[in-house]
Amino acid sequence: MAMFTVKVNAQDNDPNMGIIPAPVSIKKTPGEFVLSRETVILADSVNNKAVAFFADYLKNKAMLRVPLKANVAANKAASSVVLTSAGTENLPADGYLLTITPQQVILAGKGAGLFYGIQTLIQLIPADRAAVVKLPCLEIDDYPRFGYRGLMLDVCRHFFSVEFVKKYIDLMAAYKLNNFHWHLTDDQGWRIEIKKYPKLTQMGSRRAQTLIGGYYDRTPQQFDNTPYGSYYTQDQIRDVIKYASDRYINVVPEIEMPGHSLAALAAYPELSCDSTKTYKVAETWGVFTEVYCPSEKTFGFLEDVLSEVIDLFPSKYIHIGGDEVPKDAWKQSVFCQNLIKQLNLKDENELQSYFTQRIEKFVNSKGRSIIGWDEILEGGLSPHATVMSWRGEEGGIAAAKQSHDVVMTPINQGMYISSPEEKSKDHAGQYVTLQKTYSYNPTPAALTPEQQKYIIGVQACMWAENLNSEIKAEHLLLPRMLAMAEVGWTQLANKNYTDFADTRLPRHLAMFDRNGLEYYVPGAIGTKDTIMFGDRLNVNLKPSVTGAKVYYTIDGTDPDKTDIEYNIPVTYYIPADQYRELKTIVITPAGNRSQVTRAIKYNTSPLKPVNIRSSVNGLKYKLLKGKFNNIQELDNAAVIDSGIVKDFDLAAFKKNNPSFGLIYTGYITVSADGDYGFSTQSSNGAVLLIDGQIVVDNDGKHRLFEQGGVIPLQKGVHKITLKYFNSGNRGSIKLFETPPGGEKAELSPATLNN
Repeated sequence: MAMFTVKVNAQDNDPNMGIIPAPVSIKKTPGEFVLSRETVILADSVNNKAVAFFADYLKNKAMLRVPLKANVAANKAASSVVLTSAGTENLPADGYLLTITPQQVILAGKGAGLFYGIQTLIQLIPADRAAVVKLPCLEIDDYPRFGYRGLMLDVCRHFFSVEFVKKYIDLMAAYKLNNFHWHLTDDQGWRIEIKKYPKLTQMGSRRAQTLIGGYYDRTPQQFDNTPYGSYYTQDQIRDVIKYASDRYINVVPEIEMPGHSLAALAAYPELSCDSTKTYKVAETWGVFTEVYCPSEKTFGFLEDVLSEVIDLFPSKYIHIGGDEVPKDAWKQSVFCQNLIKQLNLKDENELQSYFTQRIEKFVNSKGRSIIGWDEILEGGLSPHATVMSWRGEEGGIAAAKQSHDVVMTPINQGMYISSPEEKSKDHAGQYVTLQKTYSYNPTPAALTPEQQKYIIGVQACMWAENLNSEIKAEHLLLPRMLAMAEVGWTQLANKNYTDFADTRLPRHLAMFDRNGLEYYVPGAIGTKDTIMFGDRLNVNLKPSVTGAKVYYTIDGTDPDKTDIEYNIPVTYYIPADQYRELKTIVITPAGNRSQVTRAIKYNTSPLKPVNIRSSVNGLKYKLLKGKFNNIQELDNAAVIDSGIVKDFDLAAFKKNNPSFGLIYTGYITVSADGDYGFSTQSSNGAVLLIDGQIVVDNDGKHRLFEQGGVIPLQKGVHKITLKYFNSGNRGSIKLFETPPGGEKAELSPATLNN
């Protein structure tokens, strides 16, 4: 299994010397240290697993045969790398000190701290080295912001090989993540061998077929008619746990309960509230009403399962799920209703709390602690549970206020990295940009400093409904995993997105490119999809991957390697009432490509206000009949309804028309001359026009995506036209405005006139 190591060259304009995640303190000093075959590694313990990792890296990756010796006086050398725990008494947990002088490298750390220092040292080894390695002289004092820095992998919706899991762990280790959350059971498959219950893997690990595409993509739904499934043997799990442990990564197993249990019920229907029903491993995504019944048989089964899980996994935390538990089966069950009365519970939410507390007592009796999704708060939180807040920050805030430990992983804050980074018609859910992931701060302002201490960490989640290949998972993981690593490690005051994305990240992406990893290639630095106004188009670009090339066009065609290669800044002057369209693409040495970015600049005078008075709130609309692929198709469509709306709620339009078009018209009043920013956030196509001029082009079939543009306006009233088409059940539309020098705010039809 390959070790993933990053080698970056320090430059004066890079205060963090290329290191990801950025350290607490870094001081550059004169000179360089030459690492060669004359160098000796001196270690307090030559058998330390962090030391062994470094020695193996130098031998098999850097191709340097550097002898490893005990750190004793008899072995002192003129050129040495000293790996020691001396001087670490006052270091925070997992911290390290790295000092490089022309004569010596001293890395001081204990346990995981020494390993993290080694990862930093490896990142400092230049990519273009020769027979020797030259390291810049410096002093680093570093330690993590949070103790829990996690990454989750769902292996139930789609299965991932042991080899891929190890690659996942290698990448985590390279960026100082320390908790691998292994989502092992769900409705769509049971993935862990349990000796006492063989049918869990004989039957529960395989589904008869799988939904094609997203849940709402096709009506009626279509399936691939192909059996699917696999599982990990206990020997394979032990192998993964040791592999992770050698890289100072804890493996947190997740056994879902009481919901997301359909795979288990397919194998053992007697664990349900109605054993006469036939259950099968789920073939679609979503939430299912079939859940465990809170019977003694079920608790006996789960205790047996957890006993084997706890024997396998040394993790302090055992994840018991607890999310998305429909109460339908419990409401219809005579047994459950009698149990609620017997236990003097208020409702089914408290019954779930009883279920969770029963499991917690058992897990605690084994010397472990439970962690669960934030729904375990409902009905009362178990006494010692740790909460993983995913539906937003609210669950984490509530748990911290009750003095419970919290791991933040909110879906709406860039922590669900199974969503695409770019506008996509092929992927369900909202896109999640690199900047959104990077910008997350896991300590909410709603908590006092004392309460914030209960936020023990942060985690990114990789759900697998749409991951039908390991390559796709890798593409979604990178580079957002690096952004998440900096969220978890780097002190808030040291975070800087421009430094991260424009200065340090390109070299790490170049490493991925050299090593054949699949990763998302960001667009060229210095441009983005937008509409602008002015009399000149400045082309000042930088490749998003070190060593890559940027190609561009100004004639509206998509660029390729046969088009203009960017080398130096260029300015294109735009005559009055004309425009220039800049399209760019990044192509890496390995042939990987970014999406094409499109920036349009118009040389148009500020638009004059229209001479109209309108004080009637709301926008007029026309509802158009048809199935549309782009906004242009709306022009010749039949109008089937019209009226005035005060919001952009599409529910009424969707009742009888899963596919339709809408044209909203009205007027917006601006209070001052200036450049106004607008954006639309829509599922499927949307185009915004002001006074007939296109300002936002968010056209085409796609999932939820926000697109913006800027237009100069004179003070007064301006005509606004918003065109939209809906395709499927998840369509939505929102409109935003950013006035000159002001804050971005959502616009609703109620704030506009017609």
